[in-house]
Amino acid sequence: MRTAWWQKGVVVDGDLVSGPGSAAANRFVRADRALSAIGTTLDDRRTAAELAAFLVEELCDSATVDLYGPQEGHREPGESLRPAAAAGRHDLLGSLERGPREEVAVRALDAGHPITASFTPGRSTGLATLSVPLLTRDRVHGVVLALRAGRPFDDDETAAVHYAARLAAAHLRHADDQREAGPRVWDLQKVLSAGPGRSHPDVDLATRWSPGPVGGHWCEAVRLHSGRTLLVAGDVMGHGLDAAVDMNAYRSLLRYIASTDLAPHGILRRLDAAMSTESGRRPATCLLVLLDPVHGTALLAGAGHPPPVVVHADGTAAPVELPVGPPLGTGGSAYRAAGLPLAPDDTLVMFTYGLIERRGEDIDTSLARLTALRVRPGQGVGELLDELLDEVPGGTPGGPGAGHTDDGTAVVAARLRPRP
Repeated sequence: MRTAWWQKGVVVDGDLVSGPGSAAANRFVRADRALSAIGTTLDDRRTAAELAAFLVEELCDSATVDLYGPQEGHREPGESLRPAAAAGRHDLLGSLERGPREEVAVRALDAGHPITASFTPGRSTGLATLSVPLLTRDRVHGVVLALRAGRPFDDDETAAVHYAARLAAAHLRHADDQREAGPRVWDLQKVLSAGPGRSHPDVDLATRWSPGPVGGHWCEAVRLHSGRTLLVAGDVMGHGLDAAVDMNAYRSLLRYIASTDLAPHGILRRLDAAMSTESGRRPATCLLVLLDPVHGTALLAGAGHPPPVVVHADGTAAPVELPVGPPLGTGGSAYRAAGLPLAPDDTLVMFTYGLIERRGEDIDTSLARLTALRVRPGQGVGELLDELLDEVPGGTPGGPGAGHTDDGTAVVAARLRPRP
C-alpha cells in the first residue's frame, strides 16, 4: 500500500522536519484540501459558497461571505456588500447583532488584514468571530466572516482562514479578468475560427462550438492537393488573451506547413521544432487527421491530444488507437502516424479536452464515457454530432449535466461520401 506524503511528514531538502500528525504536516494537509475545494469554477457565488463550506468543515461553526459587485475594483463611499454565501449554523449568524457584525467586517476591510473579536450575545458561551478581507493587489472583492461558539481562534487557525480567503480572492480576481477580457477575446476567437474551412467535396463536415473560459481551442479543415483534406483539432494550454493569440500563431504556421504536403506526423515535427524556439509561447495539444476519400483511409498523428472517436453505421462509438506524442512547443518532436480504414458510413469525431475532461477525473474514464454513448443510425453528420453532444454531460449548454466542464469545446465530425 502506497503511503501518502502527509503520512510520512514534511520533508525539506531531503530532511524530515516534522512527523505525521504534527502541526506543520496538518497545515500542509489543510492547505492541500483548500486548493482542491475552492475555486472550481469562474462563478463568484460558487467560489464564495466553496469558501464558506470549507471553513465550516475545517475551522468554524458558521461562515458567511459578502461580495462587492464584479469589476468594481475597490470599495467606494456608500457602496455596500452583498451577501453571497453562508454555511453552518445559521442560529449563530442570527445571534450576532447587526451592528457588531458590520463593524468587524468594515474594520477588516479598512485594516486590510484579519480582525478577531468576541461577543456574548445573551448567552453563557462567548461567540468568537474572525473577519478576513478578500484582497488581491489593488482590488477588494469582499469579506469572509467565520464564527465559532466558545474557544477563540488561535494563530494557526487565523492563518488558515487567511490562506483560504486569499485563495478565494485569487479565483475571484481571475474570474474578473476573464469577464473583462472575455468579449474582446471571444470576438477574436470567432473571427479566427469563423468556419470549419474548406473540405474536399467528397467529405461531409460539421463543426460545433460551445463557449467557456476564453482560451485557445480550435478545429478546422484544410483542403489539400489530390483531393485530400486535413482535419485539425488543437488546444493551447491555459486561458485568456495570450492563449487565443498563441492559438492563432499555431494555426497560421500549421496551415503553411500543411501546404507542403507533409504527412501528419511530419507536420507536427516541423510545427513543434518552430514553436519550441519561440520564447514565451505556450505549449499546445493537437490532433491531425489526413482524409483520403479516393482510398477510403485516414492517416492520424497526435501531440498530447485525446484520440478521435469513430461512430459506426449502427450508432456505436469506439476510440481510435493512436501513438502518443508530446505537446507542441516542448521540443520533443517524437511523433508517429497511424493508418485507419474508414467505411462510407463511419463518422470520425475530433474534439478538444473541454468535451470530456472533468475536474478530478482520469482522462481515460472521461473518454470511456463518451465512447459508451450510442446514437441513432442513419443520420447526417450534423444531426449525429448534435445528438452526440446532447448526450455528453456538459457537452452543450442544453445537454444533461451542462456546466460540469471547466473549458470551452470545439468539435469537428467528418464522413467520406461514397464515390459513384
